[in-house]
Formats: sequence, C-alpha cells, structure tokens
Amino acid sequence: MDFKTALFYIFSAILVIAALRVVTARNPVHAVLFLVRALFNASGLWLLLQAEFLAGALIVVDVGAVMVLFLFVVMM
Repeated sequence: MDFKTALFYIFSAILVIAALRVVTARNPVHAVLFLVRALFNASGLWLLLQAEFLAGALIVVDVGAVMVLFLFVVMM
C-alpha cells in the first residue's frame, strides 16, 4: 500500500466517524465541532485528488462562514 492510499483510508475513516458523531451528538456545539472535523477531512480528500482550489474553498466557505454562523445562532 502506498502513502496516498493510506492517507485516503485514514481521511475516509475519520470522515465517516465524524459524520456519525455529528448526527449522534447531543450537544449542538459538539456537533458543530465534529462537523468542522468532517469538513477538514473532506478537504484532505480533495487535496489527495490534487484539487487545491476546491479544498481551500471548502475550508473558507464552509468552515469559515457557515460554521461561525451556526455557532453564533447556537450561542444566541
């Protein structure tokens, strides 16, 4: 198994576990943090596909804007 394949399996496993924790978390703040972890791992998968712009856009748009907005609404 080469290095890229190992990274793919690691990112995929963490992504699936984080996505399951988003759905099963009782605390909404913990759900948001697990969603951020899932989005970072999805960005890592985009980087493995050599799509750097999509990985950066995923981080900036989803993690940077949507998660901050969601946390703001939850804290209200």
